[in-house]
Amino acid sequence: MLIQELHDIQAAAGATFAELATTETVPISFGNDAAAMAATKQGVALCDRTHWGRIQISDSDRLRFLHNQSTNNFNILKPGQGCDTVFVTSTARTIDLATAYATEDAVILLVSANRRRQLLELLDRYIFPMDRVELTDITDTTVAFSLLGPESTQLLEKLGVTELDNQSYATHKSIKTPPLSADEGEVRVAVGSGLATPGYTLIAPASDAARLWTELVKAGAVPMGDRIWEQLRIEQGRPAPDFELTDDYNPLEARLLHTITYDKGCYIGQETIARLNTYQGVKQELWGVQLSGPVEPGTVITIGEEKVGKLTSFVKTESGYFGLAYIRTKAGGEGLKVQLGEIAGEVVNLPYLS
Repeated sequence: MLIQELHDIQAAAGATFAELATTETVPISFGNDAAAMAATKQGVALCDRTHWGRIQISDSDRLRFLHNQSTNNFNILKPGQGCDTVFVTSTARTIDLATAYATEDAVILLVSANRRRQLLELLDRYIFPMDRVELTDITDTTVAFSLLGPESTQLLEKLGVTELDNQSYATHKSIKTPPLSADEGEVRVAVGSGLATPGYTLIAPASDAARLWTELVKAGAVPMGDRIWEQLRIEQGRPAPDFELTDDYNPLEARLLHTITYDKGCYIGQETIARLNTYQGVKQELWGVQLSGPVEPGTVITIGEEKVGKLTSFVKTESGYFGLAYIRTKAGGEGLKVQLGEIAGEVVNLPYLS
């Protein structure tokens, strides 16, 4: 019922909704896609990411536990800090790219919608009887919104939040004062939009969802649907589960180097990642491809008769056709001319990965 109130407000603003395979309902578009895209470049757009999963890990062993489960260094995190990290299999195949926020008494993981249940089961499996770790799925009791665009800081300043200006990525603060927060609880505001676009991510109680969304729009944020998020994700190169993050690829191939700490000691998949790094064993890497026409994901990429890669995501944009692809390292990188059947392509760099 709490989320329904938010959806009613969004529907009144022109939102159309779609149900994901994971059964969450998502605002796909507010009928303003061009204006929302423009706001990400010149103003502030507001994207509802409530369908993403939120997992809380608490008790005294929480940092050590997460340190052993994923690619980044959790042991150095202080309350108010955060990081991106990748959960991988024992052979370092990618499961999900997550963002972690360390608080005074817990860590909140923001994870992909289609990996929430898998990660809950995975983490639960590795909690041993002596571990002081408690897992809580807080997805249904919270909401997540992202502000995207160069005016995001000014918008938060209008709402009385000034402490996060010029802070490092994933730095976050609990806000308990109006107008951003209300009596029901706190709003956690974190640096980073989830994409290469500057911005912030907000996590709040579901009971405060409708009021918070209304306040952000009133302050000047332009509502943005998931369709534009997906376009930006592909254009900027954020890899996603079932597309770029699968059993076929590891985090080095996905170029998620900012999520990997090589000297942190043992963790799941560590041996494979260390070996790939030490012996420069990365055989393919994720790139963008500017395309001359539409192409289906899964299409083989060639140079002449030689297969050099595979397209993983595709989107049509105002400026043409664009995709994400894994390209063999020996074939080359930025500027490489390739073919996808009858369609020509050129390999380009990606802001999220550079």
